[in-house]
Amino acid sequence: MRYVTLKEEEVLVLEHLYQNSPNNTVRKRSQCLVLSHQRHKIKDLASIFKVSRRTIERWFDSWASIGVDSLAISEGRGAKTLLKDYTEEVSKQLELHNRNLKNVLIYFEEQHNIVICKKTLQNFLKVTGL
Repeated sequence: MRYVTLKEEEVLVLEHLYQNSPNNTVRKRSQCLVLSHQRHKIKDLASIFKVSRRTIERWFDSWASIGVDSLAISEGRGAKTLLKDYTEEVSKQLELHNRNLKNVLIYFEEQHNIVICKKTLQNFLKVTGL
């Protein structure tokens, strides 16, 4: 059996995060650590949180090595934008085509062989502030 042994102040911090964190992942992992400290088995925790045993073990390993910072999902996950290196060029094309997104999409398809939809371009513009 593997359990996480926590200090009293760690228990208080985790309970506070479980009750008050706006991030669902942080709440879930905090509760899991507290339950493990209360001697719940990994098998039971896996069924409670609907994850594999290995996931619970990774949460424990991360907690042991990093601490509270291990509770949130790490940066850099998800699909990367295709236009990341073309910010200046997108800006120039928007000015050139009078903010007509369809013409910008056609330009990138012809010049750079990058096929994206209008919604992807809109999201890119929103994120980059163009």
